[in-house]
Amino acid sequence: MSAELRFPDGFIWGTATAAHQVEGNNVASDWWAREHRPDTDLPEPSGDAADSYHRYREDVDLVADAGLGMYRFSVEWARIEPEPGAFSRAELDHYRRMVDAVRDRGVEPMVTLHHCTNPLWFARRGGWRAADAPELFARYVERVLPVLDDVEWVCTINEPNMVSMLRDWEAVEMNAARLPAPDPEVSDTLVAAHRRAREVLAGAGGIRSGWTIGCQDFQALPGSEDRMREFAYPREDLFTLAAAGDDFVGVQNYSRNVIGPDGPVPLAPGTETNILGWEYYPAGLGNAIRHTWELAPGTPIVVTENGFATRDDERRIDHTAASLAGVRAALDEGIDVRGYLYWSLLDNYEWGSYAPTFGLVEWDRETFERRPKPSLGWLGEVARTGVVPERPEREAARS
Repeated sequence: MSAELRFPDGFIWGTATAAHQVEGNNVASDWWAREHRPDTDLPEPSGDAADSYHRYREDVDLVADAGLGMYRFSVEWARIEPEPGAFSRAELDHYRRMVDAVRDRGVEPMVTLHHCTNPLWFARRGGWRAADAPELFARYVERVLPVLDDVEWVCTINEPNMVSMLRDWEAVEMNAARLPAPDPEVSDTLVAAHRRAREVLAGAGGIRSGWTIGCQDFQALPGSEDRMREFAYPREDLFTLAAAGDDFVGVQNYSRNVIGPDGPVPLAPGTETNILGWEYYPAGLGNAIRHTWELAPGTPIVVTENGFATRDDERRIDHTAASLAGVRAALDEGIDVRGYLYWSLLDNYEWGSYAPTFGLVEWDRETFERRPKPSLGWLGEVARTGVVPERPEREAARS
């Protein structure tokens, strides 16, 4: 980006985490079981993760001290309902204490009810393929309502389009172009579960609810426009259309996917990528916002995830600044974008490995000591001033 960007007063600035990726020892979940199978396909287990289950106040302090105004985190269904119908008052109290800790530091909580993991019992009885899955999810949401007292922003399901593709895939390849096609039955069930959850949340009053979508910025090679639309519909657009009219929709973008006549096109040699092999393409966020607005016009947008997995923190700042240029352009076009949450606060467990470092904060695997990176201070200054300062263009880096 070549000039400073100014954002309107009231624009939300924040960061995010997810329970399984930072809490540690989520032993009643399907992912924990997968991590510890003798024939597991994952490079490493989550283990203690960042021990945020016990150290969440340290994490909230990092958010508040930086000057960020919102912290998005998830509550873990497998902890709250470790066996069917057995709800833990202690775990509900734990997550209520998290909400209170966020509010006590003057930060707005955004709570996600489902972030990729399921209770093992739910997975074993068919997961999202079970006919009664929407009702089981709604029952869980009802039990979580005391946690959500005075919480304004609630995400029902994180990236349902990815959840619909989670079968036998390499966990570190969290990219719609590299995963099997969605299961239509699962997609329909997720839409039904989302709608049932929103009914429950609406009954509580005072809650804005929506879900978050893994937006891929699908782009067509000349002559492949129909192929691209055919490819994108079950992997993204179906879920965006289902969000039309919700209180908000979460846009989550990390790169782009180019589609040719035979499907996804491999990256050209020498393309800059992040640690996961995803193209450095910050323009994808603005494109994703525009596409979401086209499919769900009038539905407020929050950027609930956007980031870059790299060991070069200056390059992380480059990517964030350039991504925010796309957000500012979308605002200028009249699109209702309410806020931007960077993924993630902490380097975390990226679904099979700790190698991809997205975080604004690193931590010691032995002591759990948090070590803020310069990018946290940079984003905090943006939040305090509403200004993204001008940054010189840098040559491509390698993560």
